[in-house]
Amino acid sequence: MPCTVVVGAQWGDEGKGKIVDALSAEADIVARYQGGPNAGHSVIHSGQTVVLRLIPSGILHPGKRCLIGNGVVVDLPRLCDEAGDLEALGIDLDGRLGVSPAAHLILPYHAAAEQVSEMGPGAIGTTGRGIGFAYRDKAARTGLRVGDLRDLARFTQRVQHNLGRLQREFPESDALRAMTAATIVAELEPLMPWIEPRITDVSSELYEALGRGRRVLLEGAQGTLLDIEHGTYPYVTSSPASAAGAPLGVGLGPRAIDRVIGVTKAYTTRVGNGPFPTEMPESEAASLRAAGEEYGAVTGRPRRCGWLDLPALRYAVRVNGLDELIVTKLDVLDEFHEIRVAESYQLDGRPLVSLPATMREFQSCQPTWHSFAGWRTPTTMARRWEDLPEAARVYLQWIEDQVGVPINTVSVGAERDAEIRREVRAA
Repeated sequence: MPCTVVVGAQWGDEGKGKIVDALSAEADIVARYQGGPNAGHSVIHSGQTVVLRLIPSGILHPGKRCLIGNGVVVDLPRLCDEAGDLEALGIDLDGRLGVSPAAHLILPYHAAAEQVSEMGPGAIGTTGRGIGFAYRDKAARTGLRVGDLRDLARFTQRVQHNLGRLQREFPESDALRAMTAATIVAELEPLMPWIEPRITDVSSELYEALGRGRRVLLEGAQGTLLDIEHGTYPYVTSSPASAAGAPLGVGLGPRAIDRVIGVTKAYTTRVGNGPFPTEMPESEAASLRAAGEEYGAVTGRPRRCGWLDLPALRYAVRVNGLDELIVTKLDVLDEFHEIRVAESYQLDGRPLVSLPATMREFQSCQPTWHSFAGWRTPTTMARRWEDLPEAARVYLQWIEDQVGVPINTVSVGAERDAEIRREVRAA
């Protein structure tokens, strides 16, 4: 800090929620810069798991200001419900939550269109919550934004236009056919008194805060390999999930960012379709999935599981300009006799140490494995580097050496204090 970005260094689900929750203790403002309610951050709060879909993870720390930037797509009823759930837990949101008027809205027709589009052979494996179609409207300049709700008459006209277009594009959708602009607006209108006082110029607020020396933390959803620009396209999300998307998604210049932290699991998971070179056979993945509770925080979908992928991690270091790494879920590997890492790929007989340029090539890559002896010792009580088994330290040190970025934190459990902090500076 003063302006730090936390980014996922894999295909998302790296445990960013816990990391942002921990770093929020040192921040004044936490802002979300992209994505929608298709991803969830799970955080342990007062002994129970809280899943945050749109509201930044810093909300669990009293007094922290939490902002939703222009780069986020907002499902307003879900946002209201999420806020209500937090208040029911005794978390005070008064004056703490702000939403950019430039954040685009996810409307019911977006989800209906996305669901029918995912039925064909070209399915990406989305959550079907309308995120992709909301971003599609944004790029097509037909989207509706939070600030547009202030003129409901014009808003209704534009909803009717967009709905009619999607009804013509997807005539097979019963859900779209049953919708009207009036019913969509009728669902949103009662929420106006709730959202109006929370609409704020996020860009100006952050700019002024940084000018006063306040500490800002920027968080996103998903991970680098799901980035629309730099991910494993087309099996990606619809927004820039990498660090470059952070200033764009909150209205700051790139020079405002002075620290970029990447979060990676000690192994790899992904959700949805697409290549996954280090994916385990299901007979092995099942035990890792059970140990790591690898199910979607929002959807409950089982995640695909595999060993750590160093070419992908090196790629994430490069495209994000990572200053440091945080490794999560080391404890999930405690019971494995052997731990494997993809050190590089083989493609048509030649080695690759980073991701190939095309999906056709990526689908053909074969991992070159590096094996480590498992430590077979619980790590959940470790709080210092020296507390870790030697085999675990060897594993982490090797990763650090291979990717050229220091590992400054290792998480060994879901609880806030289940972590080991180091201070190792990049060479």
